[in-house]
Amino acid sequence: MSSKDQWLLPDGIEEALPPEAWRLERARRELLDLFACRGYDLIMPPLIEHLESLLTGTGNDLDLQTFKVTDQLTGRMLGMRADMTPQAARIDAHPLRRDAPTRLCYMGPVLRTRTDGFGGSRSPLQLGAELFGHAGIESDTEILELVLETLSLLEISDVHIDLGHVGIFRGLARDAGLSAVHENDLFDALQRKAVTEIDEILTAQVADRGQRKRLAALAQLNGGADVFARAREQLAGASESVMAALDNLAAIASLLQQRAGDVNMNFDLAELSGYKYQTGMVFAVFVPGCGREIARGGRYDAIGEVFGRARPATGFSTDLKTLINLSQRHAGSIRGVILAPAVEDAALREAVTELRGIGERVVYALPGQSGSAADMGCDRVLEKAGAGWIIKPAG
Repeated sequence: MSSKDQWLLPDGIEEALPPEAWRLERARRELLDLFACRGYDLIMPPLIEHLESLLTGTGNDLDLQTFKVTDQLTGRMLGMRADMTPQAARIDAHPLRRDAPTRLCYMGPVLRTRTDGFGGSRSPLQLGAELFGHAGIESDTEILELVLETLSLLEISDVHIDLGHVGIFRGLARDAGLSAVHENDLFDALQRKAVTEIDEILTAQVADRGQRKRLAALAQLNGGADVFARAREQLAGASESVMAALDNLAAIASLLQQRAGDVNMNFDLAELSGYKYQTGMVFAVFVPGCGREIARGGRYDAIGEVFGRARPATGFSTDLKTLINLSQRHAGSIRGVILAPAVEDAALREAVTELRGIGERVVYALPGQSGSAADMGCDRVLEKAGAGWIIKPAG
């Protein structure tokens, strides 16, 4: 890189400058207050941890996304966090070790080796919440409500939620006796809705006609609430676990509609985001004009097992920078700055202290400095008036 390019940031790495940084900070404070009012305790995990802690549970999917370094003190491999969910699970399992349900929230930077669904950034400002210790539909619904409240606070409208349940596909694959390799092949084809490829895999690997038919049906089982009636008909004959998963998803959707009112929900029984670590309901949130999901989440009961406490868990995460870009809320204005002259005067010091006490932004000029008040971003100045000081517009 030539010297003239040294100021450039790596691809996918962004910084926030004024006033955008203030807009992000205001939203961060409001959202954490929202979470706090709902009983979610704030955690601040470290930016770097032992690699094996970060790549457990959900973290196994993050191996390629994680920057890795060697600890010069111990020789062990460390990782820069690419997702804060495994860290929340570790905190629930060990530092906290509560038996009662635990609600945790977090907000901070994560770093990724490549871009993903969060707006193409490798440095999202991850906001999320996790609920540990309860396996019922009420906790899944609470997380979905919190997502909707988050988006509502930022005035992001026309929200669409895609819901699925990994237990449906997982149960059907188990019924059919698919090997791990062929299950992964079928999973990949289902994500792409590649009907011809799905049929080829099933014809080659599944002998039972009924099992083939049920697995193939998943690619078409999407749409509104009528999906549940069609699914019960087309998946008839599946194992009890498959039908229990379908009932679980229907119950969550019904409770959310009851609590949150008119929610725009789409159901896709082939929606398997996070399939390798999710254990139940999964969801992704979309808005028109944005080709990527703006939030994602679901149930992942097995994540704490590696830490010695396999507690039920459900949660969501999003990128605050993505949400701010989509927000229709008026950004508001940052107060202008008042410039105080570079003089030693007790009355001036007192005036500046009083102004700062009511929220005004005041800076002192520095002796011999260059630039006018406007050059410093100041819209007003303090001028001497008799024994005191008054505010006047900057000239």
